[in-house]
Amino acid sequence: MLAANTSVKGLQNDRGIMSKIEPTLYDLLVCGGGPAGFPAAIQAARQGLRVLLVEKSGILGGTTTLNRVAFPGLFDAWGKQIIAGIGWDLVRKAALESGHVVPDFSEIPDRHWQHQIRLCPTLLAAAIDEEALASGCDLLLHTVPSSVGGGGDEPWRVQLCGKEGLHTVSAKWLIDCTGDANLAALAGCELRTSPDGLQPGTLVFRMEGYELGDLDLAEIDRHVPTAIDAGELHRSDLGWGECSIVQLLRSHGENSIHIPSVDASTSRGKTEAEVKGRQSILRVYRFLKKQPGLDKLRISWCAAECGIRETRSIVGESTVRCEDYVSGRLWDDAVCYSYYPIDLHTDEGLDCRRLSPGVFPTLPLSAMTPKGVGGILVAGRCISGDRLANSAFRVQASCMAMGQAAGAISACAVRQQVRAASLVCRDAWRQAIREQGGIVPQASV
Repeated sequence: MLAANTSVKGLQNDRGIMSKIEPTLYDLLVCGGGPAGFPAAIQAARQGLRVLLVEKSGILGGTTTLNRVAFPGLFDAWGKQIIAGIGWDLVRKAALESGHVVPDFSEIPDRHWQHQIRLCPTLLAAAIDEEALASGCDLLLHTVPSSVGGGGDEPWRVQLCGKEGLHTVSAKWLIDCTGDANLAALAGCELRTSPDGLQPGTLVFRMEGYELGDLDLAEIDRHVPTAIDAGELHRSDLGWGECSIVQLLRSHGENSIHIPSVDASTSRGKTEAEVKGRQSILRVYRFLKKQPGLDKLRISWCAAECGIRETRSIVGESTVRCEDYVSGRLWDDAVCYSYYPIDLHTDEGLDCRRLSPGVFPTLPLSAMTPKGVGGILVAGRCISGDRLANSAFRVQASCMAMGQAAGAISACAVRQQVRAASLVCRDAWRQAIREQGGIVPQASV
């Protein structure tokens, strides 16, 4: 798929990892290697494209691995599997390899989270590495985009910043899987943020060194109001759900605390999120360490980065609104299903609204297409949606499905030499998704 004058000499070693930086023309640049990014890159590479996958951290998998929300979902709804394909294949492989249970999707759980799949983050990350390199895509970790030029009828020119400095690559198509629309912003796409503020983040961690049955939970809980009044604890340290220190102890920390008032779309805001997250854990640790029965309390691990639920989204050719999502609207250009309740985290707690039985929401290509800009797609939590819909479709399984679809559509666009996603033959990209195990929405599930 490369142009005849493209120089690729020295670009990659025998494992597909870039070992020398030289200007080159890629068919596709995928920015962000999280739940949306790695399926996008693998899908497009399997379709024969020359793909570069760029990730800001040192690990692929994003929320699942870097942020250690290592229980992705949801791949099923109402007794049927509705999301499959590249992301699912790797999740299932990592779960089976580590001895975790893969749920029976024919059984409808009492609570949605019961079909989230527990994983070992390290094994999943290694499996993603293996599959990404086997697909033939080039991989650059510890790299971010710093500027974007070109576009229109010309290839995109993307300046990347790595440890060795700045260098530029060109690509016929771009996919933004950053979660924060960083690449789309540099490409001149219109963005929006919620006027009602942003959902709090969570720094995932694990507490050990105690047995719940040995603790006087009521006595520990009794000291919480005094600690909050004294500034030893913050209200957000108790997180969401029951919003109590007791719930935090029962869960051993995990995905429990809230980090409020951070905008992680910038490095400054992300820095604030990381510092606030660790300060929150330290407050919790110091408070609990003084309580009876918790003298041996320890923090066994903590995620490398704070998990972020919301920053900003693109203004797309269409917008997924809450009523579209909860009604199970079948969009004409639907690329995938999504299934999760409305799940809006706030500084006050959690607004969770279960979907009605038999509802199967879908997500459209037009919401992944930045308005008025060709040659670029967005996949993941920053597609065009209102705040309530976004709180549901932002989850990992939905992002994996969006990413795979974006990879297939971009690959077909390169082959068909079109710049508008809406002009890509639908039958072609639907077939490409299905060939890699994905599920494309249809009139009846």
